[in-house]
Amino acid sequence: MIKLQDLCAFLEEFAPPCLAEDWDNIGLLVGDPQRAIQRVMTCLTITPASADEAVEEGAHVIVAHHPLPFRPLQRLTTETTAGRLLLRLIGAGVAIYSPHTAFDSALGGINQQWAEALELQDIQPLAAVPDMPGAGTGRYGQLTPARPLASVIQRLKQFLGLEGLHVVGPADRRIRRVGVACGAAGQLLGPAIRAGCDALVTGETNFHTCLEAEARGVALLLPGHFASERFAVETLARQIEQALEELAVWPSRREADPLRWQ
Repeated sequence: MIKLQDLCAFLEEFAPPCLAEDWDNIGLLVGDPQRAIQRVMTCLTITPASADEAVEEGAHVIVAHHPLPFRPLQRLTTETTAGRLLLRLIGAGVAIYSPHTAFDSALGGINQQWAEALELQDIQPLAAVPDMPGAGTGRYGQLTPARPLASVIQRLKQFLGLEGLHVVGPADRRIRRVGVACGAAGQLLGPAIRAGCDALVTGETNFHTCLEAEARGVALLLPGHFASERFAVETLARQIEQALEELAVWPSRREADPLRWQ
């Protein structure tokens, strides 16, 4: 019999809480650690669609990349979206665990997976954690040989299954060193520049960061927040099932990117 605390222990080993950003809210957010569990759903974000799926499919736990709740709640009512979702899941006995930025930065986390998918060599964190070599915020590495930006774009689209993405920089720019940072990580443009990156791949950022990248001669590839992280919760479902074989684990089949290309 597997208990919720066993799943939590695996997730804490895989994505150690010490790697999370100070502002984050990670770990077991809802649930009884002693409860026996059998069915687990992973998702990027708890939405009405993914919450309905968890309840209807009999999930005992949702492992959601984005925390719910994220910020402290003064009241829990149906007057807010977060309140409605939490009350529905609590009422159905569904626990919630979020690894969030610990998963981003882990040795085998989202940014490491992204860097490997882009075929980078000599991969290192953009901001390392002193007591955990190889872990830390973001990643950067070398393309050998250097490639035109258009080639990097094509590889990224292929990996994420995208038809398009936003790009800053000319298609023929030669790219030797690439930084990656999932989600909304425009603040890592500075560290990427200091690491000598010719390009930074992140999910999304603001207009002024795009202008700064253009002025500094650094390409930006922006596939969207959802696409930059969703693939990893699919991988995580397989990793949980392999580690805890008694569990039935699946990535949400109903969640989708709220933004779409027209």
